[in-house]
Amino acid sequence: MQLDRFNALVRDLESGKVRVAEKTNGEWKVNSWVKEVILEGFRYGKLTDMSQGQFSFYDKDTIPARKFTPEDGVRIVPGGSAVRTGAYLAPSVIVMPPSYINIGAYVDSDTMIDSHALVGSCAQVGKHVHLSAASQLGGVLEPVGALPVIIEDNVFIGGNCGIYEGTIVKENAVIATGVIINSSTAIYDATKGEYIRANAAGQMIVPEGAVVVAGSRPVSKGPGAEAGIHIYTPVIVKYRDAKTAASVVLEDLLR
Repeated sequence: MQLDRFNALVRDLESGKVRVAEKTNGEWKVNSWVKEVILEGFRYGKLTDMSQGQFSFYDKDTIPARKFTPEDGVRIVPGGSAVRTGAYLAPSVIVMPPSYINIGAYVDSDTMIDSHALVGSCAQVGKHVHLSAASQLGGVLEPVGALPVIIEDNVFIGGNCGIYEGTIVKENAVIATGVIINSSTAIYDATKGEYIRANAAGQMIVPEGAVVVAGSRPVSKGPGAEAGIHIYTPVIVKYRDAKTAASVVLEDLLR
């Protein structure tokens, strides 16, 4: 019965009927029961040989790579990408090689997952998002009540970025190359002269339309201050405008 429940959930996840997290009345809420059933799939699966040609793969038989057909409308460019079962990719999504999309992830329409990018377990990605090369969206399966990383619509994430620990990136934000965002590193809003810190639930929220670059701040006291040491700090340098939008627009010809 446990495996029947898991298999039914996988079908619903892959069709988009069920999601790990959903936006209700403007707030993101996690569906803890979905995570619980996904964990059951790991628990009851048996290690099996999934090798292909000269490459050896061994994983739980309950969680193989997902198979697609042309009817799914998803472009998965040849070159070594993998999408695990239980992940949803909307029609018109593009996956460049090699990329990895884990179970429970949700990737909405007209989004591009670029080369060497990771969409971690249960991460939620909106419409018209560009996840650039070598960037990572952290996965959060446990604890089951924790909100996963969420990227809302029309977000641009530059190369070599890392978004972790249940961070929410609001609509139209631009994350510049090399920015790391998590719940423990405050973001400095240079337009307002104030820090943005994780909320009471431990979530870092990047404001709508924020343009975030990598920066630093000086250590304020102790030997570090005397030595002139700086600590990494993401910095909001402005909020998205027409010039920013033009610089990050996705080329329609690619589609």
